[in-house]
Amino acid sequence: MNIRKFSTLAVVGFSMVCAAAQAQTSTWTIDPAHSSIQFTIRHLGVSNVHGTIGGVKGTVVYDEKDVTKSNVTATMDTTTVSTGNDARDKHLKSPDFFDVDKNPTISFKSTAVTKTGGKLQLVGDLTLNGVTKSVTLDLDGPATPMTQGKKTVSGFSATGKLKRADFGFGPKFSPPMLGDDVKIEIDVEIDKQ
Repeated sequence: MNIRKFSTLAVVGFSMVCAAAQAQTSTWTIDPAHSSIQFTIRHLGVSNVHGTIGGVKGTVVYDEKDVTKSNVTATMDTTTVSTGNDARDKHLKSPDFFDVDKNPTISFKSTAVTKTGGKLQLVGDLTLNGVTKSVTLDLDGPATPMTQGKKTVSGFSATGKLKRADFGFGPKFSPPMLGDDVKIEIDVEIDKQ
């Protein structure tokens, strides 16, 4: 076999391997209408306050063959924060907390997906209040994809805990007035592109 034929075969073989690798991944868009963040924080050490953040947008690149090679980027709209109490919501949107005029979004960019003992964790950089820190979330899913009309949908949930102090969030309000631990629950529906 001469060098020219070998080179041609090598290029064709490499192209086939690349095509197969690309076929393993798919891109999904987060559906804001069916996605949200729920949070829980302790108030005065005696009760829990629950709230939501909507406007979740982003992209999931899912590797069907090896989920640990998947990645997620997302943003959340801080102007949608709601706890069911208008006065508290207004305060949360103020510079004391979310400072929505200065920080209209929270962002997340995954850095790793790990699988241990059959359980998945999503690790990534969360930017809240202008501060970026690594967080780890426990994953449930992704759900088996379903076809609805002309689109294919799936979804996943994630849970975790943040420390307010790590993000300089609400520094005027120390425990026990307002707990440092914030529990988060994320529910995301994604549409295949």
